[in-house]
Amino acid sequence: MLYWLLYQRLFVHFPPFRIFRYVTFRTAFASLTALFMGMIIGPAIIRQLRDFQIGQYIREEGPKGHQKKAGTPTMGGVLITIAIIVPTLLWADLSNTYIWLAIFSTIAFGAIGFADDYIKVVRKRNLGLTSRAKLLLQFVAAGFVAIALVTLTATRQYSTHLMVPFFKQFRPDLVIETFRHYPHVWWLAFIPFVLFVMLVLVGSSNAVNLTDGLDGLAIGCTVIAAGALTILTYLSGHVVFSEYLELQKMPQVAEVTVFCGAMVGASIGFLWYNAHPAEIFMGDVGSLALGGAIGTGAAAAVHWRNLCPGSTFSDYPGGVLQAAQEARLQDGAAASPL
Repeated sequence: MLYWLLYQRLFVHFPPFRIFRYVTFRTAFASLTALFMGMIIGPAIIRQLRDFQIGQYIREEGPKGHQKKAGTPTMGGVLITIAIIVPTLLWADLSNTYIWLAIFSTIAFGAIGFADDYIKVVRKRNLGLTSRAKLLLQFVAAGFVAIALVTLTATRQYSTHLMVPFFKQFRPDLVIETFRHYPHVWWLAFIPFVLFVMLVLVGSSNAVNLTDGLDGLAIGCTVIAAGALTILTYLSGHVVFSEYLELQKMPQVAEVTVFCGAMVGASIGFLWYNAHPAEIFMGDVGSLALGGAIGTGAAAAVHWRNLCPGSTFSDYPGGVLQAAQEARLQDGAAASPL
């Protein structure tokens, strides 16, 4: 909104507003806006959660040291989501499709986590949505993102070629070109790409969810992952840097840098209240929203294991397999070694 107002509308009348055209400047402001927003409205949200008696329920089979955390306000992911979405709407170019895709993914995965947390609060136990239902909803949300990316290939705004670290000349295309030439089975060409994007998004959302267990652990890792993703999306959209580093050149993806910068600021702001001893937990609404946002950013830049710095949340298949194993156990199936 501010980008549209200050640059697209007022720039012609006040030339210094030219600075708002630069992604780096708007990313810095989005990050600072998210940071201060999270720190300012954090106490109010914590008080509201306490008033609503929305506290964390600890699993009976968990460590005894965790039992003292029972009752700590949870669903703090609402704070994270607000601190990401609002600065993005303020500082990003809202005509960019990737921005709306990232916002959709964050809200969709956050809504799944919100439903899970809400059921836990109502039932007053640490069992919300079944793992099977949660996985199904995650795959549906990820499928919408994958289909949206496929539609962008028609206007050459997106490339389905995969960038593999350390093998710059190896760029496999996740679309089977042979099927595209047949009118009745053309959609089969995009199946590998759609499945890959779904794996990345569902895997990353579950990876953050499974990491969330200690004060400041998941949100601290998110700061690192989102920071790395901020750099990668900027490099992918920069004409000179992408050519020099032999990355895929996608100028539209550069706008996602603003979103990722807001995610960094929101994560640091939340870490202020989530560091030991935690005043609030992010809950599934936060972990799934962050995982979906990170996965969407990685899919937009088309870099497999974009979260490699520190291997923070890079075990996508592991996240899916563990969530699937929980679904089997909830259905009464015997556990099998992974």
